[in-house]
Formats: sequence, C-alpha cells, structure tokens
Amino acid sequence: MNIGIGSYPQRRATVRPEAIAIEFEGTAITYAELSNRATRLANALLSLGVQHQDRVAYLGFNHPGLLEVFFSANLIGATPVLVNPRLSVAEIDYIISDCDASVVFYGRDHIKSAEYLSKKHPDITMVAVEGEQGPGLRRKEIMNSARDAEVDIPVSDDDIALLMYTSGTTGRPKGAMLTHRNLFFNYFNALLAQEIEQGAILLSVAPLFHIAGLNMTTIPVIMKGGKVIIHREFKAEAVLEEVEKSQVSTAFMVPAMLDMLSNDPSFGDRDLSSLHAVMVGGSPLSERALRTWQDRDVKIVQGFGMTETAPGVSLLESVDSLSHVGTAGRAHFFTDIKIVDTQTGEEVPPGIPGEVLIRGPHVMAGYWNRPEDTATALKDGWYHSGDIAVMDENGYYTIKDRIKDMYISGGENIYPAEVEHALLDLDPILDSAVIGVEDARWGETGMAFVVLRDSFKSNPPTGLELREQLGSVLARYKLPREIHIVEELPRNAAGKIQKNALRESIALTS
Repeated sequence: MNIGIGSYPQRRATVRPEAIAIEFEGTAITYAELSNRATRLANALLSLGVQHQDRVAYLGFNHPGLLEVFFSANLIGATPVLVNPRLSVAEIDYIISDCDASVVFYGRDHIKSAEYLSKKHPDITMVAVEGEQGPGLRRKEIMNSARDAEVDIPVSDDDIALLMYTSGTTGRPKGAMLTHRNLFFNYFNALLAQEIEQGAILLSVAPLFHIAGLNMTTIPVIMKGGKVIIHREFKAEAVLEEVEKSQVSTAFMVPAMLDMLSNDPSFGDRDLSSLHAVMVGGSPLSERALRTWQDRDVKIVQGFGMTETAPGVSLLESVDSLSHVGTAGRAHFFTDIKIVDTQTGEEVPPGIPGEVLIRGPHVMAGYWNRPEDTATALKDGWYHSGDIAVMDENGYYTIKDRIKDMYISGGENIYPAEVEHALLDLDPILDSAVIGVEDARWGETGMAFVVLRDSFKSNPPTGLELREQLGSVLARYKLPREIHIVEELPRNAAGKIQKNALRESIALTS
C-alpha cells in the first residue's frame, strides 16, 4: 500500500472528486482531474526511464505543473528537486549537476537556461511545462500520450520525497534530503498548529520552490481538501483583488509582502473579511505591521523553521501574537528543541542565549552526497541549526541571530537581528541590515544599512537622527556606530540579505 506523498491527490479525489483543487489564470482543476494528471505524468516519467529515487527537477515560477511534478515523481518513488528560478544559469547548472537529475521540467521564463542545460547535459530529458518553444519534450504531449492506468509501485517512508537546496549564503548550496516520513510529520505539525479549516481557500503567492510556501500551507490545504489559487508571482494589487474576489481565507507570506499590501493605495478600501489567518515566516513581523493587520481583523500566525526541518520548528499562534511579539512561539507538536552553550554543548537554562538544536521526525535524513556535513549537522541525533536563541520560562523562543553574524562589542554579545528589528519599528524605515565591523575602542561595533519608506524620501532623516531615535528603544552599547541610508539591500535569489556583500562594500570604501 502506497501512503507516500504522491498518493495524496488520489486519496483526496476519493473523498471529494468534484471539489476544486487548483485555480490558475482562469482554469480550474478538480481533485479528480489533479489525480488523473498526476497519474498520467507518473506513467509518462516511467516511459522516459525514470526509476526509483531518480531525481526529477522543476525549474520555474509558480504554476500547477510544479505540483503535478511533485506528486507524480513521488507517486513512482522518484525524487523531485525544486530549483529556484531566480538563480543564475551557473547556479542552476550546479544544482542540476550535483543532484544528477535525469529529467528537468522548465517554465516559460527559462528557455535560455533549458537550452544551456540541454547542450551541456545531452543525456538529460528536458520538458517544457507550457508553450511550444524551447528544447526537448512538451509536458502536455507526454501527459496526453501516457496511460492513466493506476501506478502500483512500492514507496518507502524512508525514500527521499524532496531534495531541496539551501540558499548557499555561506558557500555552495547543499541538498537537504527530506523523506516521505519527514514531510508527513511536517504536514501533521502544520495542520495541528495552524488555523486551516476544511475547504480552506489558499492564495499561493509565496514561491512554491521555497520550502515554506509549499510545505507549511499548500500541501496541508490540499490534504484538507481546500482550493489552492496560484499566482505566478507576488503583485500587491493583484493579491488584494484576489482576496476580495475569491473570498480567500488563508495565505503564506513573508513580512515584506505584508508591508507591500498594507502600503498599497487600495488597502484601506479592500474587503478582507474572508481572510481568516495569514501565516508569516522568514523573519519576525514588527509590532507596527502586526497591529496594522489586526486592525483589519486578520489573524497572524508566525512560524520559524528552515529547509533542513521541512521546515516547521516553532509557531507563534495568533492568540499570542501581541503578548509575545518578537518571539518565534513554542515548539511544534512533534518537535523537540533545546538551547545549548556554543562552546560546551551543554543545555542552558531559560534566559541564556545558545544555539538552537532540533530533533523530530521531520528533521532531514542528511545532505545529498555530503556525509561530513551531514555528520556535523546531525551530531548526536540533533540538528544543529547555527541559530542563536533564548527560551523564556514559558517555553517561548526568541531567535537572536545566526552564530556567524553575532559580534562582540566591549565584551557584550550583540545580535544584529535584534538591532534590525528595532530599526524596523522606526516609522521611516522599510528595510534594514546590521553587520559587525572593527572598532579601535570596542573591538567591534555595529554598522547599519537602511532603506527608507517612500513617504520619507522627500525629506529624509539623517543617519544620526535615526541613531538617536533608536537610542530610545535600545541600550547604548547595542547602537550601531553608523547608520547608512541606501536605495536597496543586496539579496540573493532566495531573498536573504547578503551581509557578505555589505562587508565587501565597507572594505572597498575603507
């Protein structure tokens, strides 16, 4: 009996085949149709020679084809690999080569990348997700010519159900191997913790090729028999219009998306009454933003996690969002967390910062073809996250920063994330980043880079004025020595701030 991830469309179709599973650009797909499409594509993959645990890659922006590839590959026990389409061709090639993909599906925006890959790797089968242009086969054609006969292939809980590459901010990306068991327990955690009702209507605007957009909301909503409305990319006006028109009840977004929505000129006039709850991840939401959405009666659920944990680790429920603002909430149902001293490895008491260690059935099996990295990351049965956090007496975790980003000023540990969050609470500031730099007096001190909101650009405050405002909420030893106003912050393809680029810019000007 196959109870793996690939069987989910068929199982949901058995319960309610006529219900709408996916809406995309005017086309509706029922659960019966989604099950049939996944089965046909699974048979097509078999006819292309895809075997057990072969890697099947998807390169493209949000599209129903991504979910079909995800389910169909898992239905035959193959391993889907979701590749960030914002990466450069060289970065894409690295991932495709590293995972040794046998088939690569590509979207309409990646024809040039597909042409490059097909020339460099002639043994890879290229498949265009939509349209007639580009090298290789066409998804529609191989599905239409494939059988719709039931696929009866044993799939183990220990088979790799998703190979997801980390962003590579500290080196080459690593492929986190997530098994069917890992994903199932993550989905179970998500369904237990979130307010996802039967028949929910999800607006899927966060990238599905990122771990949270796929695993914290989209697949759990499908398990609950809800409707997933897919947008290729995030556009604030289109999102607000969709929420109003389609009576959207839930979504996953990062804080920057919520800011863009609340700053849209039509925000105050939009009917958001159907929006029951929004899950936010990536970084903590500022109290100002939180109150903006609570004033519109929209519940905010905040999550903390990472690729290696599939991704859920902890969750701040909406009932605690203001009373414990700035925290990452408490551990998920099937998650163990402990905070340890970074030097001794011994568990520290509440109130003392240390590294976050995570254990649970959702923690990855390891890194693809990297036994040494796997041994280091999963030492003693715990995943060593590299994040610094503090747990309070009631079990709420506050994420301080990455270990590598912390700096010591005058003997005090300074966590840039704490300073960044305080900066975001200042009215003029839209985005912020803080790094540690050498200081003759204190050894190290902070240097901040901020982006101003449009409404403050005509009469901008100075860095000194911003520093004075920050002094009202932070201890003086935490204040950055300088605050630089910039047009934008450097980010990688995953949207994470590239602090190494900021350090390099300082080195060039010093």
